[in-house]
Amino acid sequence: MNTRRDLIKQGALLAGLLAGVLPLQAGAAEALAKSAFDAKTLDELYKALGLGKPVESKEVQLSAPDIAENGAVVPVTIASGAANVVRMLVLVEKNPSVLTASFDVSPAVEAAFQTRVKMGQTSNLYAVAITADKKVLFAQKEVKVTLGGCGG
Repeated sequence: MNTRRDLIKQGALLAGLLAGVLPLQAGAAEALAKSAFDAKTLDELYKALGLGKPVESKEVQLSAPDIAENGAVVPVTIASGAANVVRMLVLVEKNPSVLTASFDVSPAVEAAFQTRVKMGQTSNLYAVAITADKKVLFAQKEVKVTLGGCGG
């Protein structure tokens, strides 16, 4: 029978082991995230994330206004009914940084998100769903911006 003292020792050992492993994983994830958010073009982004060519799909839904009065707060809704979605992205093609939002999806989470993005000018907006087997599916829509939100 385990005593309280034994459980505390085991917990401390496990915490020590995890402390050695998690910073390595976190550092790799941080470097990947930085390179993805630094991408200036769609191709740079896909390369930074190690993804192949995206395919337009009806399994990805994107909702945004046709005309955004203020590019600083453009409402966006993305969703996907594709199987095994592990990540969803919101991309703005003509922004200084193409990647504007990234959502990790687990089996316990529905692949549907709402957010607001900044758009510096009229541009194509993309909802991208990435599956566990690295398929890249997308939907796109042009949003006309009357007042830029990225310093314009």
